[in-house]
Amino acid sequence: MKKILFLLFTIGFFAEVRAEMPATTQKETIVLGSGCFWGAEKYYEQLDGVIDAKVGYADGSDIAPLYSQISSKKNRLKENNFAEVVQVSFNEDILSLETLIKGFFEHHDPTQLNRQGNDIGTQYRSVILTTSERQRDIAEKLRDEYQEKLTAAGYGKIQTVIKPLDTFHLAEAYHQDYLKKNPNGYCPDHATGVTFDKKKSGEPMVDNTPLRSGKQIVVLIKKDYCPYCERLKQDVTNAYQGSIPLTYRYADQLQGLTLTTPTWATPTIFFLEDGKEVLARQGYMDAETFYEMLGAFKLGKESDSYHVAFHQGTDAPFCRRYEVFKNTPDGVFVDKLSGAVLFDTKNRYDSQTGWLSFTHAIEGAVIERPDNSHGLQRTEILSKSSGIHLGHVFDDGPDGNRRYCLDATVLEFRPRSAVATNPEKRRKSG
Repeated sequence: MKKILFLLFTIGFFAEVRAEMPATTQKETIVLGSGCFWGAEKYYEQLDGVIDAKVGYADGSDIAPLYSQISSKKNRLKENNFAEVVQVSFNEDILSLETLIKGFFEHHDPTQLNRQGNDIGTQYRSVILTTSERQRDIAEKLRDEYQEKLTAAGYGKIQTVIKPLDTFHLAEAYHQDYLKKNPNGYCPDHATGVTFDKKKSGEPMVDNTPLRSGKQIVVLIKKDYCPYCERLKQDVTNAYQGSIPLTYRYADQLQGLTLTTPTWATPTIFFLEDGKEVLARQGYMDAETFYEMLGAFKLGKESDSYHVAFHQGTDAPFCRRYEVFKNTPDGVFVDKLSGAVLFDTKNRYDSQTGWLSFTHAIEGAVIERPDNSHGLQRTEILSKSSGIHLGHVFDDGPDGNRRYCLDATVLEFRPRSAVATNPEKRRKSG
């Protein structure tokens, strides 16, 4: 019995000692505001060492910390409005406070007052809300260092407010992990391109000389993870094999190009001619929208080929393009916009109609749908990759086969030896 009592006493003693024993925790929390909190939250979440990132509101008074209130017309310009912020909890053994704050400054434009890009209002102000004097000291030191670099790059005064955190108010549930829940749109990127650390000696610079010659497609993507960029690649650009080169670039890799569309949103697609923007669009776009823009850029909206591709037009029989294509050497015919292979010369024959004719299409390359226009009952064929109109298919081909009757102006010919086996050959990375 005495042994049991002694054992219980010993366990209790050491439990009390352990409970009072001081320990060092590596977890820190800081609150950062750099404009719209959706993209900022996503950036912080992907950093090694971040334990949690939550969006919310802070640094306001006399207004309810609700999105409906801070974004309302009567409050969005008030000085006492709440700021959209991200509460970042991190393990400083893995991610230093210096690295985190450097990333904060580098991933937005801290010289803008009460706005970031097109997001205007006091809720979009740049702010660092600290939870310790050490955090404040480091933030102020890095702010001053970054100011020198921004000034050298031609930027104005940093507007970031650094002050102690009062209260963090968690934002509504639908704002948490917003970019994961909403796969359409774009990721705001207002970075100046000015960084704390210079590029390593000998690191090659991007050569944009090829982009300043002829027609080019440039897709602006984000250095960090952007769900809209990834979806654009998956849905559209990974499969693109067109004759106009497509190149990926980051915002700080656009030197020497003449652009009028802002570069703070990713993805943004630029259609260039001799290095100058002709068309552009910010944000994710589906394949149909991409190829409509590409059609206007490559074909021209007033051209016969554009009319055929997007308005179900028809080539004149025995047109010039037909005469060129009817006797090509061995090879394939591809979609003039996407570059996808549609028909093989092995299945071509002379139907005496004045239009290119084939007995078969490449499996899975075309879509068929009823066409009752002009008082006729026909079957229209479209390119599966781009959706453009190709012609019609009839049941009067040779030897019981079908006759794919095609408009030559929406096709391109490629010799078999030149057919790319890998779509990546048509694209260049940043």
